[in-house]
Amino acid sequence: MGLDRSSNLLSASRRWACGLVLSLLAAVRPLPAQQMVVTVDPAATQISFTLGATMHTVHGTFQLKSGQIQWDPATGRASGAIIIDAASGNTDNSGRDKNMHTQVLESAKFPEIVFAPMLVKGTLAKQSASQVEVSGAIKLHGQDHSTTLNLSVQPGPGGTLLATTQFPVPFKMWGLKDPSTFLLHVADTVNLEIHASARIAPVP
Repeated sequence: MGLDRSSNLLSASRRWACGLVLSLLAAVRPLPAQQMVVTVDPAATQISFTLGATMHTVHGTFQLKSGQIQWDPATGRASGAIIIDAASGNTDNSGRDKNMHTQVLESAKFPEIVFAPMLVKGTLAKQSASQVEVSGAIKLHGQDHSTTLNLSVQPGPGGTLLATTQFPVPFKMWGLKDPSTFLLHVADTVNLEIHASARIAPVP
């Protein structure tokens, strides 16, 4: 009887100890990473483009309407939208700009160029430089095209982040009209460059 009682007490002690260990492990288990949101400042963002043409290169700009990306650092999954005002496209040549808006972009019908992020790779640091890869889709002229943006990010003034990216837009391949004429030939690809200022914060 005494031996049985000792054995039962020992088993109970072991169960209690195992329960205590599991409780402690549960208590120190790291919490899920909090979702983050990056809000881009349109007033502090510059979007420029270049297009090779016969005997010269066309330079132009667009304006950002709004931009916000929300993502989960644990999985990289992202959502949101970076929205460019298609009608703001400007090359400082009224005739060329009219043709760009009426014949190529058809900005009255398709007033926005939208990048929808789906996946973020890399760590976005507030206090040091970082490289981030954002994959998603660009909606241009009513059609979606898979795109990956490589962003160089630096800490900016007042706790902001300064992000820079460059990427090609093969607009002819994507179904937009070729503005070339008998006397003027333009390249197949527009090169976009974006310099953006943004703030990062946890999702409330």
